[in-house]
Order: sequence, then structure tokens, then C-alpha cells
Amino acid sequence: MFRPMRPIRPIRVVRPVGAPLVRGLVVGGAAYAAGRSAARSSRDEQDQNAAIADLQAQQAPPPVYQAPAYQPPPAAAQPDLASKLTELGQMVQQGLLTPEEFATAKARLLASG
Repeated sequence: MFRPMRPIRPIRVVRPVGAPLVRGLVVGGAAYAAGRSAARSSRDEQDQNAAIADLQAQQAPPPVYQAPAYQPPPAAAQPDLASKLTELGQMVQQGLLTPEEFATAKARLLASG
């Protein structure tokens, strides 16, 4: 009539022994490679910045434009007042100017000089 029950055995899940180890190796290796790559790129960037700074230090500063100083024309190019008056006197003697024109030109020269 009544049959006794069999005892319930726990089910054993069999996991492969190497699976956690392989997973740890893969994750650890990827993290190591990523860290190494980041360190290499950071070092390369620092080297590049140092090279740029060295090149900039070697270059001479840009030339500063300076306007040339004003130099008046040489004195020989500008006839002096006495030579102009002498020239006007010769023109009066030659008859090229009247005494009134001479007086006007003389007054103009003296006013401008």
C-alpha cells in the first residue's frame, strides 16, 4: 500500500574547473592592455609637447618693425636765403624783373624763410 519515498538528493551542478580561471585571465589581460596603451599615449603626448617647446625656444623672436627716423634733406639741396636774394638781384639787373616785382618776391622770401 504505502511505499516509502526515496530521499531527495541535491542536484550537483558540475562546473568546469578552468572556466573561472580563464575568465579572470581574459578580464585581467584586457585591463592590463588598456592601461598600458593609455600610459603609452600619455607618454607620447608629453614627448611631443616637450619637442614643441624645444623648437619654440630655438626660434628667434619675430622682428619688430621700426619706422625709419625722419632725416631732413641735405642742406645742399635747399638753397639758402642769401643765394635766392642774389639770384633775384641778378634778374633785376638783367631786366627780367621790375623793381616792384623784386620787392614783392623779396618780401615773400623773407616771410617764408
